[in-house]
Amino acid sequence: EIASLKKNHTWILIEKPGNRRTVGCKWVFRIKEGLTASEPSRYKARLVAKGYTQREGVDFKEVFSPVVRHASIRVLLAMTAVHDLELDQLDVKTAFLHGRLQEEILMTQPEGYVDSEKPNHVCLLKRSLYGLKQSPRQWYLRFDEFMLSHGYLRCSFDCCVYYKLISTNLYIYLLLYVDDMLVACKSREE
Repeated sequence: EIASLKKNHTWILIEKPGNRRTVGCKWVFRIKEGLTASEPSRYKARLVAKGYTQREGVDFKEVFSPVVRHASIRVLLAMTAVHDLELDQLDVKTAFLHGRLQEEILMTQPEGYVDSEKPNHVCLLKRSLYGLKQSPRQWYLRFDEFMLSHGYLRCSFDCCVYYKLISTNLYIYLLLYVDDMLVACKSREE
């Protein structure tokens, strides 16, 4: 986990400014059971920021992140049935780690990974982490930017519905619910 976070430039170590507060962090450990009896269990660790210590107006400005409306899901399911579309569900792993922070957030060094040469330094976060108040919003903004840059249009009724004309009367539809997606299209290859 730490190697992945450092490789993705999630933070950089800096000297702690004298009067600045830092957000703490903690490790969350889980055992993920295998899907079948023959598949072994996996041990997972995730570094989570203690977002409950953040202060509104100081550490974050906005936290609202839209999610797809239930009516949009029902419409897509109806369209899938009527037009015989292929439907897939996707889950983005570590979605919140893709969001770019707009605020300057300082976090204590993770337990067990304190730099021995710089023990009084703190992590200046460049990307969002799970636990931060603004993480869902930053993920949505990054996803929205990506979809629009790849030729998708955003529905005017629901900002979490994206569509793209692939060829004459052939559309691909994508609905976003936090880090889960429904994708529908006539052709699975598209």
